[in-house]
Amino acid sequence: MKKPTSTVNSNPLTAAMPAIDRQGHIAYVEEQGSGSAKVSTLYSIRPDGSDRQLIDQITGYIYAPAWSADGQLLAYSKQAPREHPKIYIYDKSSKTRNLVVNAEGSNLSASFSPDGQYLLYSSTVGGNADIYKMRLSDGTTEQLTTLPSTEVQPSYAADGKSFVYTSDKIRAGRPRIYRYHFATGKAVPVPTNGYVASPQLSIDGQRMAYLNGRKAAVMTLTTGQVVSLAETGLDEPARLSPSGNYAVYPTRFSKVSGQVGGQSLGRQKGGDLVIHSLLGHTSYAINSQNGGVVRSPIWGR
Repeated sequence: MKKPTSTVNSNPLTAAMPAIDRQGHIAYVEEQGSGSAKVSTLYSIRPDGSDRQLIDQITGYIYAPAWSADGQLLAYSKQAPREHPKIYIYDKSSKTRNLVVNAEGSNLSASFSPDGQYLLYSSTVGGNADIYKMRLSDGTTEQLTTLPSTEVQPSYAADGKSFVYTSDKIRAGRPRIYRYHFATGKAVPVPTNGYVASPQLSIDGQRMAYLNGRKAAVMTLTTGQVVSLAETGLDEPARLSPSGNYAVYPTRFSKVSGQVGGQSLGRQKGGDLVIHSLLGHTSYAINSQNGGVVRSPIWGR
């Protein structure tokens, strides 16, 4: 007998989630092949593994998708062979894609402002990597960092007054995480230890998901307590759900009891998304579509 299709409301692995998480979408990239034959596919999927939608596909690379606060727009970078990465925005309602950043150099790690009017991103258009702010209505662009070091991976705070990002300005090749305040134009370090990168703040501002060494991790900012989720085998960070109570990360080697997305529970294989409850409940994995390498999940409304 054919099993019924799971839904975001009836799946036992997601039934306990807040509605803001359960009814949201996770965008992620799946890679197949290598070198000049690499094919990257951008999908969105529900947290219970249902409703997988193909958003874009290219022979080349897709990097760092990022949802707008309302979950209607998805920004990401796309790089065709022998071309530089360009930033596109996908509109979920109209299913259209628009090219928004096509500057010479590597244009990566887009992040929407909470009101959806601005986009932060990093670019090497000026030589080394710096962070830029674009007004989406007319494309007006402002360069926010001007250091000779590498400033990348900006991510807006939910109040729009600051953003976190990665910089190796103290020691080349040893990145740290900083918070840039728009009111002062100054950045202060976020207290962390060792090699850290790719930060993302929770909507309530209490937690930060990031890459801690080689592990996907989440920090409680008020206490500095760090929860190391897993060494993913991909050097990928964790990303937080809209409520901030769950984290998602990709892995080559999922070993969790729950499995959704077309395969039986308990299967163990690589190329999965793992969803982990930060409140101490179950973790489970969502299968990749075609057995490829899963990267860069981001959970939106």
